[in-house]
Parts: sequence; structure tokens; C-alpha cells
Amino acid sequence: MTRVGLLGYGIAGRVFHAPLITSTEGMDLVAIVTANPERQAQARAAHPDAKIVTADELFELDLDLVVVATPNKTHVDYAKRAIAKGVAVVVDKPFAPTSAEAAELVAAAQAAGVPLTVFQNRRWDSDFLTVRKITGRLGEVRRFESRFERWVPEIWDNWRESGAPEEAGGLLYDLGAHLVDQALQLFGPVRTVYAELDRRRPGAQVDDDVFVALTHENGVRSHLWANAHAAHHGPRFRLLGSEGAFEISGLDEQEDALGAGRRPTGPGWGHEDRTGRLGLLGETTEITVEPGAYQDFYAELQAGRVPVDPAGAVLALRVIEAAFLSARENRVVSL
Repeated sequence: MTRVGLLGYGIAGRVFHAPLITSTEGMDLVAIVTANPERQAQARAAHPDAKIVTADELFELDLDLVVVATPNKTHVDYAKRAIAKGVAVVVDKPFAPTSAEAAELVAAAQAAGVPLTVFQNRRWDSDFLTVRKITGRLGEVRRFESRFERWVPEIWDNWRESGAPEEAGGLLYDLGAHLVDQALQLFGPVRTVYAELDRRRPGAQVDDDVFVALTHENGVRSHLWANAHAAHHGPRFRLLGSEGAFEISGLDEQEDALGAGRRPTGPGWGHEDRTGRLGLLGETTEITVEPGAYQDFYAELQAGRVPVDPAGAVLALRVIEAAFLSARENRVVSL
């Protein structure tokens, strides 16, 4: 069995990591770190065989894998501790507050011979898997549009809403980490970055209205949006190619399913009734989305493979940093 220790039991730890770990054959969740009494009670109820420990106690345990699902500012320190212990480590996104720190982690893991990966779970979203499958049917893709839009008009009492730089809060770090990663996965390295970042909600300390335009080295232009106060949502994905277009709306359902207590081991996991539209003008075909597959991340790990190369997360952070610079100086930034 792969003995797993989980640092953090907020949304990331409780909704994503713990259920996925315990659904993976050969993995044993032996310890959970959370100081919040309410979350401790939730963890004990959901995972009675796991010990509730402090971070220091966790690093004294005999573990095969450490999962870092804590606030962003702690990612680097905890990952370094796991690497120093020679234990494989999963770091939730964003990988680190800066690309320099991320690159430092990659180098440290390589020097120690320790497997290191980043939880970019939305590579296994149903709609993204569908886009990857049908992109070749569009001819030469010229423009890619991607959105994560939500209606959250009130500011949460959460570190993600903090303006402190070390917290790496705001939507560009949070949802932008997925948007940028997916664009890089589809269309490769980026040549230039332009961004508009705003704080729309009263009292907002961090960006809650994000637009980023990427020009990839192959000429594709990616337009990415993230918004916390969108009362009407645009298409999740829209691709325009020389032979046609593809568009799909809505969101992958796996997060809601996990939050409701469903597990990948149950029947029908990842299957949705949602469809996208593929074609040319009025001549379109309804395309059923591919099944979502978050479980594949930990299945890959258990099989001895690194599901997400952390070097890709370093590149994504460089794009995010360029976006902050672009918005601050109101200019296009070359990478």
C-alpha cells in the first residue's frame, strides 16, 4: 500500500484529494493535517482510519506520499520538507507563489530523486478531454476562448481574498492556474501576454475580474476569462479553426459530485448529458462530452508515473507573472 499523508482539509483536501486518494486502489490515507476543530470532526467522520495530526507529526510518520493542499503561501515550505525526507509529493495548484520558487522546487526534487507533481485536475475535466479529442477536426485552430465565470457577489472570509502578496490570492492565481495550464497543454509555449485585471466587488483586495490574451509561438491566440461576479456565463470553451468551430457551455460535474459524496468507484462516474456543438455555421453536430476522469491523476501516481510534469507549472507561473506585469503597466509583455 502507498501510505499517504494529506496536509490541509479545506475545499481542496476535503472535496478533491481525500476522496480521490481513498478511491484509488493501493493507496491508504493514513494521516490528515488540519487545525480547524470543525474540519477535524469532518475528517474523522469521513476517514475514521486516518490519524488527525499536526504538520510536524505528519513529517515524522513513515509515508510514501505527501499531498500539500494547504493555503498557497505554505506550498513551497511543505514541499521542501517532503523532498528533504525523500517522500514523493503532490502540490495543489498554484504550484508556488512565484515561478522562481517553483523552479527551485523542481530542481530540489530532481537533485534528491524525489517524484514531484502538481494537482492540475482540470486536465481531466470532461469538456477539456472533449476539446483535446476534437481539436484536430477543426483544421488550423486560430483562436481559443476559455472561461471560468461564477456569481459570487459577496467577498468570502478566506485567504484567497487577501491582498497580502505571500497569499497569492485572487482569480488569476486560483482559476487562472487552470486556464493558463489548459491553453499551454493545447497550443504550447507562449510568445506574448496581455492582461486586464480588475477588482469589481466593493472592498475587494484582489483581482476578481480577469482577462488574459496569449499569443502562442505557433500563432494561436488564446483568450482567457475568470470572473467572480458574472450573472450570466459565456461558453466554457470556444475554438475557431480553418475548417469549423467548437463550442461548449457549462462546467464539469465532478467537483459537485465529489462534494455530494459520490466517488469515482461508483456507476456512471464522469458521464454527463452535456453536449458541445461542432461544425460550420448552421451545419453543426452535437458532440457528447467525454467522461470526466479526476481519478486518473492518482491512478497514474500509483502506477509509478508522474501525471503532471512540474516544469509545465513553472512555465504557467511565468505566464501568470507576465499577466500581472501587463495589467500593471498596461502593455503587452514578451516572454
